[in-house]
This record gives sequence, structure tokens and C-alpha cells, in this order.
Amino acid sequence: MGDNASFWETLIYAHPVCTTWKHEAEGSIYHLASILFVVGFMGGSGFFGLLYVFSLLGLGFLCSSVWAWLDVCAADIFSWNFILFAICFVQFIYVTYQVRSVAFDREFQELYSALFQPLGISLTVYRKIVLCCDAEVITLEKEHCYAMQGKTPIDKLSLLVSGRIRVTVDGEFLHYIFPLQFLDSPEWDSLRPTEEGIFQVTLTAETDCRYVAWRRKKLYLLFAKHRFISRLFSILIGSDIAEKLYALNDRVHVGQGFRYDIRLPNFYHVALPETPPVQLPHHLQRGSPRRKPTGVTNCSS
Repeated sequence: MGDNASFWETLIYAHPVCTTWKHEAEGSIYHLASILFVVGFMGGSGFFGLLYVFSLLGLGFLCSSVWAWLDVCAADIFSWNFILFAICFVQFIYVTYQVRSVAFDREFQELYSALFQPLGISLTVYRKIVLCCDAEVITLEKEHCYAMQGKTPIDKLSLLVSGRIRVTVDGEFLHYIFPLQFLDSPEWDSLRPTEEGIFQVTLTAETDCRYVAWRRKKLYLLFAKHRFISRLFSILIGSDIAEKLYALNDRVHVGQGFRYDIRLPNFYHVALPETPPVQLPHHLQRGSPRRKPTGVTNCSS
């Protein structure tokens, strides 16, 4: 214990105490370096936040190196600050290269800003998603079909970028698909990765449309490599199916001004036991038109 006590006493007391303080300032270069450090540490996250931090910290270390060389004349202070300046400079170049490597076309940049950036998805992750669709936006002209009922195989997942798609079954209108909605989320959700199926609805472009398409096999390979992307698409597809459910629900009305809620199919009859059974529209009597080919009903569009 005595040795430990003497060690701490030596560490604390065996150094010169500042009896007098310098009255003159260290010079403008030293104060400029301090200001750059303060402002630099206020940087945010992401690529541009890193560029902000490394650029200001690098300038701060450079100023400290100049101050140590001209005013202090201390080789060790100069060396450490210059090494830290070099590290910040290398990091700045590296982040700049990453920013340039993840630049996208205008439509993909707008898609990122509208859909993926609010979810906190980084540009590096988004780049993997874009590369999976070959960074291609496909055009669908007005009144052309994206899928035909009973004919088109389910072999991709597509996201509408612009335009409007009309969904019909046996010629009866179901709902519209708007930008930032998936064209075939119910079909995707109804099939396992190893299963195959065909569309049970017809999707027709009501205006000139642009969409992004991921091939099933290629997208499943991406999911296998990156579980985070798999969970992300699971959330986006689930939310998209819910929107389609509400779109269908808003169109279904029953007698006496009541609205039939497809989320609670028995609630209406429990609340109004004396009301005679209501004849639902033809397409709802058969269940969801976009249902699983194996017979399991998917009420999702």
C-alpha cells in the first residue's frame, strides 16, 4: 500500500505547479485552431456530416501544427498534430470517394428521398438495393398492361415511381396503384421463394408510368446476404398491402349507410343481428382476387 501511495503522490504532487500565468495570448493561429475544433465537433451523421467533421478537424489540426512549429517550437506537439491532420485528410478523401460512388440518377435520388431516407436507410444500403434492379427505371405506356389475369407469371417485385395503375378482375375495377406503391405486393406475399404463380388480376397503366422492378431470384439472393434489407422490404410490403386493404374497404358499403369492414368480417352481423344478410359485390363473394394459387385467401387488393 505504501508503494501505491507513493506512486499516486508522485503522480499528483511531483510536478511543477503553475505559480504564475502568462498574460499574453498564444496567437491567432492557436485560437483559430480551437474555434475549428469546436465547430467541427458539431457535425452531424451520414456522409455529408462526416465530410463536415473531417474537413474542420483536419484544418484545426493543421493550424495546431503551424502553431507548434512557429510559436511553441515543440517537435512532439507538431508531430502529433500533423499526424492527426494527415489522418483527417485521408478520411476526408475516402468519404468523398464513397459519396461519389453512390450517386444516383434523378428518379432514384427522388425515390430515396421520398421512401428510404425517412426510414433512416443509408446511401450504401440503398446502393445495394438499386444495383439489384440494375439501376433501371422501366417505362409503361398508357393503356398497356403490366400484368394480365391468369396469364402473367409472378416473377418480380415492382415499385411504381410515377403514373397511375388500374387494377381490375374480370373487367371489374378494384383500386388504383399510386407512386411509391408496389405493383404486385399481394402476389409477392402469397408465394414462398420456391413457389410459382400467375396474376389473378389485370394491371393496366391509366397514364404513362415509370416503375422499378426487382427479379424474384435476384432479390431473394440479396435478402440472404443482407438480413436488414430483407426486414426492410418485409415492412414496406406489409405496409403496402395494408394500404390496398383500406382502398378496398373504402369501396365496400352495405345497407342503411353502414360500411362493411373487411378487417372485422363478423362485426357487422354481431352489431346488427336483425339485419338480413347483405349481398356483397360479385368480386368479394369469391374472396380476394389476388389470392394465393394454393387456395389460401389473401385479402390484399
